[in-house]
This record gives sequence, structure tokens and C-alpha cells, in this order.
Amino acid sequence: MKSDFYAAISQIAAERGIPRESVQEVIEQALVKAYRSYLGNNPPPVEVTVKLDPVTGEAHVFAEKQVVDDVLDDRLEIDISEAREIRRGAELGETVLVESTPRDFGRIAAQTAKQVVLQRIKEVERDQVYGEYMDREGEIVTARVQRHARGNVIMELGKAEAVMPPKEQSPSDRYHPNTPFKVYLAELKREERGPRLIVSRARPELITRLFEMEVPEIYNGAVEIKAIAREPGVRTKVAVAARQEGVDPVGSCVGMRGIRIQNIVNELNNEKIDVVQWSPEPRTFIANALSPATAIEVQLRDENIAVVIVPDKQQSLAIGKEGQNVRLAAKLTGWKIDIKSASDLLSEERVVDEARSAAEVAALASESALQRAPVEQRRVRADGMISYRTETFGPLPAELINELVDLRAAEGTLNIYYDGRLVASYMVDTRP
Repeated sequence: MKSDFYAAISQIAAERGIPRESVQEVIEQALVKAYRSYLGNNPPPVEVTVKLDPVTGEAHVFAEKQVVDDVLDDRLEIDISEAREIRRGAELGETVLVESTPRDFGRIAAQTAKQVVLQRIKEVERDQVYGEYMDREGEIVTARVQRHARGNVIMELGKAEAVMPPKEQSPSDRYHPNTPFKVYLAELKREERGPRLIVSRARPELITRLFEMEVPEIYNGAVEIKAIAREPGVRTKVAVAARQEGVDPVGSCVGMRGIRIQNIVNELNNEKIDVVQWSPEPRTFIANALSPATAIEVQLRDENIAVVIVPDKQQSLAIGKEGQNVRLAAKLTGWKIDIKSASDLLSEERVVDEARSAAEVAALASESALQRAPVEQRRVRADGMISYRTETFGPLPAELINELVDLRAAEGTLNIYYDGRLVASYMVDTRP
């Protein structure tokens, strides 16, 4: 094999950042296959090694042969005298490496090994990429846009290629070729064609990592991010809490004159970010989450429903454009949030009071009508039922079977009494 081929391999190793020793090992393994192919379909059962000369770049084939007194198969054995010419002190039964390089092996090796070598180099590169990024999953890395393919953004990440699927893209970004972005390394998959790196600009974890980069108090643990609700490219709410006394968690994240939060907003192409104080008390947390709106009162109902009363002029602010503010607050807190203005609440309370009063008046009227209604008697049947007009009602309590009971009917109600005590009440048609 000519030395210029060896020089070319050295150049490939340098260009691709692969140690030359690794490339040389790959080539030597490939040349063993080339040699066996050269021998045809029936190669001898002997261990073969191929070594590249670091000076000339030539390939040398060595066969492992056993040292014997009487050679029966020169493909597998070597006479002891010849063995000692190769290695002094060789003894019977030992093995020595005997050069067995065919005359035209250099040409054959170059032709046969080329594809194998290139393939193995690719495999080494893939292993290097996987090794480089296997411990960086979940980190922020800087990638540069290469091209678009079927909705995916293909990005250059060092020597690797990363993919940003449509669902991982932020609507506010413009992915022009050669544009750099900070991206979240979401997944690293080892596939047959090589490592597959999935990056994201849409996941909440990107927000977490950007805050860690910009806010020292978060990085060192003095401030903790408790929850994130995000609509990528539009708006994000971040709930933070202090883990050390005397630390203002919201102020730490915003920074002096808002410089810290502005750096994050700029990185996200002007995505709005609300930083709010987290609280273990649901009412307080819900009120904070609706920032910039101010809550007058938070009422907690069953099934994780919260009714929040806000000033009339802030109802639209609390709800947000297309419901975005209240929607993000609900995601952040885990509560279903119903926004009502103070006027709405007063109107509802007035309606409830009027309905309650009307019901009370109706109940009194019905009771009065029943008191004036004539009394009819019926004997309770064995099955606990009684008849009134064309209908049957019951069953009544078992102790009333075969007893006489009093019936009064008025205003659509049938009351049944026993010894002056009301025992049952049914809806009934009392029209004449």
C-alpha cells in the first residue's frame, strides 16, 4: 500500500478530529478482511494480523504459525530454525508472526478496504458524537441552522447534526440558514444510522436552563423554580420561591432595571415572561399567578375550581388576550380558574337573593294552600302503596301497612300524614 494512501488517511483523521491511532486500527481490521477475501473461499484456519508501517504507509500481513520440528502444513506451521530467524529463543510449540504479504496486496487492499474503511470511520465518528453528548442531555447547547427538511429544522451542533421537529419549534423564531440558537438538548437516541439528537426551543425546560444561566441565585439554589406554564413564542409564567431568608425571589429573577429577565426575553425573541411569587397557600398562589391583574378575592370551590374576583377595569387584563393569562395561570397552579368582576359578583348575589326570596314566598304559599286543603283518608296497602286519583304513590314505611293515613293535595303537592306527622310528600297534578 502506497504511503500517499497512508497520508490521506492521516488527513481524514485530522479533518474529522479522530485520533490517527483509531483510524489506523480501523484500517488494519479492514485489511484483515481484505486479505481473507484475497485468499478466496477457502482461507487457512490461521490467525492473521495486518500492520501499517508508520513510515512508508505500506501494509504487511502476518500469519500466526506454530513452531514445529517437522512442517506438515506450511500455512499453519514453521520450522524451528526459521522461527528463530524471526525471533530468537523461539521454542517448539510456541507461535510466531510470519510475514505473508502477497506481492500485489497493496493494490488489492486499497480497492477492497476503501468502502470498509470509510464505513468504519463513520462508525467511529458516530461513537465520538454519542460519547460527547450522552452526558449533556437536558442541557442548553448552541446550534446553527443548516436547512429545512419535511418541516424539521436541521441544525449543526459541533460535528453532529441535530433535528428540531415542528412540535419543538417556537412560533416566534425565524430559522434562517446559518442562524445560531441556544437550544435544549431534549433527547439523544442511538440509532443504526448514528446518534439522533433532538433539540427544542419550545419546552419549558429551556426556560429553566436560561434562568439558571442568567440568575446566579437559581444556579446556586438560593431561589427555586417551582412551576412553569408556557405557550412557546408568546408568553410564559414562572413561579419562584426563596430557599434562603432575606432573598427576594422575584427581584432576583428580574434583576436590576430588569436586565436579567430582558436577556431571557431577547433570547426567546420577545416572548413575554411573568415571574410570580409561589405560595403553598392556594388562594395566594392563584392571586399571584394572575399577575399583572390584581385579585380582590379568591374563592375555592369543590373539584379544584377557584373563583377569582377582580376589579371591573381589570377583568380583561386578568383573562388576557384570547384567555391566555387565565389559561397560563390555571396551568401554573393546577386550578380551574373562573374570573368574575366585582359587578358580576354583586349581580349574581342579587339574583340569588331574589331567587331565594321567591322560593321562600312560594313555599309559604304552598304550605298555606295545603293547610286549607280538604283531608282524605286512605288505607296503606300490603305493598306499602296508596292510591290518589288515578296514580299510585309509595312505598311508605313498613309500619304504616294497613294503617289509615291522611292526604292533603294542593299547588301540585301531595302530603301524607300519620297521627298529624308528615311522613311523605310527592309531586302530583292537583288541577280539577
